[in-house]
Order: sequence, then C-alpha cells, then structure tokens
Amino acid sequence: MRMRERRKNQTAREKFRQTQELSVKDLIMPVFVKEGISGKKEIRSMPGIYQFSLKEAVKEATRIYKTGIPSIILFGIPLARHKDAIGSGAYDQAGILPQAIRAIKKVVPKLNLIADVCMCEYTSHGHCGIVKGGDVDNISTIKILAQIALLYAQAGADMVAPSAMMDGQVKAIKDGLVRNNYSKVKIMAYSVKYSSGFYGPFRDAAESSPQFGDRRTYQMDYHNSDEAILESKLDIKEGADIIMVKPALGYQDIIYKTKKELKFPVACYSVSGEYAMIKAASLKGYLDEKKIVLEALTGFKRAGADFIITYYAAEAVKKWMKNKK
Repeated sequence: MRMRERRKNQTAREKFRQTQELSVKDLIMPVFVKEGISGKKEIRSMPGIYQFSLKEAVKEATRIYKTGIPSIILFGIPLARHKDAIGSGAYDQAGILPQAIRAIKKVVPKLNLIADVCMCEYTSHGHCGIVKGGDVDNISTIKILAQIALLYAQAGADMVAPSAMMDGQVKAIKDGLVRNNYSKVKIMAYSVKYSSGFYGPFRDAAESSPQFGDRRTYQMDYHNSDEAILESKLDIKEGADIIMVKPALGYQDIIYKTKKELKFPVACYSVSGEYAMIKAASLKGYLDEKKIVLEALTGFKRAGADFIITYYAAEAVKKWMKNKK
C-alpha cells in the first residue's frame, strides 16, 4: 500500500475524500439587530460584522437568503435605558427581537429564522436570568425563558434556541409551546455551552457583559467531556430537536463525542473569539484567510457537526466555497 497515491493530484484526493465538501446548507449566519440605531454599526472587535437597525436587519436577512444560506440566528440588543434587573425587554411584544422576526418573515418568509432565547442582553446586570442572592435563580428564570420563547414563536420564529444553560429550560419551553399550539416550532438547545474566554467579542456585539462575577455557575467547566453527554441526553429527553456544542474550535472532541454516542442532530457554534482571531491575523497578513476558514469549518463537519453557526457563513459562500448546493 502506497498512501501517497491517494494524494498525488486533486482527482485522487477527491476520490479518497472521507468528509464531503462544505455545503451552504451546513451553515447558519448570526445577525445582531439593535434598537435605536440607524443603518449599521461595525463591531470593533469583529471587523466585518455589524449591529443592524431593524430596517437594515431585514436587508441583511434578504442578502443572506439570496446566497443560499438557509438559516440565520437572530440576537436582539435593546437600548441601555430599557434594561432592568428582570430583563423585561426580552418578553415585551414591542421589543426589538419580536419586531425583527415579524419584519424579516414578512419579506423573506422561506428563510429559516432561529431566535436566541436568553436574558443577558436585556438585564441590567448582564447575567442570563433572575439574580437572587448573588446568583442566577433557576426556577424563576426558566419560567421567563418559556415566556420569551413563546413570544418569539408567536412573532413567527421557526426555531428557538435557549442559551441560558438553566436546568430544565428545554422542558419549560417545550411545554409552553405545546400548550399554546406552537408544537411545530423547533428547539435548538445550547446543550453543551462551556464557560469560555472565546465569547469576549460577542459580549461587545450583544452588549451583554456581566456587571459582576462570571457565568461559571451555569455554563460548563471546560475540563469536562462526559458532562457534555449528560447535558445533551437531558435536553433530548426534554424535547430538543437539535443539540449544540459551543465553542467549536477547541471542542471538536466534544462535537465528535456527542455525535458518535448520541446519534442525534448536532450543531456547533464557531464563536466570536474564533472569528476575531482569524480575522485579525488575516488582516495582518499572518494567515491565508480562505484556507484557514475552510479548514476550520471542514474540521467541524468532519467531527460530526450537522449545522455550523459561523460569522464567516456569508463571506465563505460568496468568496470561497466551490460546492454551494
């Protein structure tokens, strides 16, 4: 056996390729919509990624849909003066995210719209739920998360994505959706969300940094892998349609493990810090951006991800991907 025969030219490499080429259908593009701005505002720590006004978010969603990307995941950012201790803006029918969902669905109804379900953007303290005694209270928080998810479903979301890492959040949301006749709305659970330093630029984008402490009492310890399977099994039992691993770049072993052991639809989120590192190095000329991005995204797919949330989705499809179908 001569292994180099498998690599001698492009035809040979493609013949022996074990992971299919990236497809546009694999990708999900995040979109930030911000209350009270006009036009769009570039995020300082994420060059090329923007906060959009409501009007511009509709235009951006339309542009993304025209590339062939089937899904976006939407994050809402309220005005600072509308934030409070209980995150009431997250479950206000006139809030920025329900407005965006309705507006986007009106213009591009076939776009699969995923709404992130959390409270950190809407709370004055920046944590993902109701704080009692210096920590996030699980029981009171999941009740509100269920209320938020139902509101987004009523606005027209095709899928809701609870990201707060509260115990029982998927069941609370599922029960609320079924009880109110929105059982067709799917749930993509942030089942395996690690407490990570890679989230820094997102907190700039979503204006959601904790005002005290951190999120280690509810997000996972990155030393643990077996816990990922337990968290995922619990969410599947509670009614999740897709489980997610986040971050992605340093966690391909977790993607592989969850897919292999559970044989369930798996998404991964290539997070803001991953994007920022590649983009910064590329702008400096230290890396070949196209090669690095396609290598990283293929790595996630090779590890077992069925869906890849990435800030590079639109750019990759427009500039670099050969197999766009």
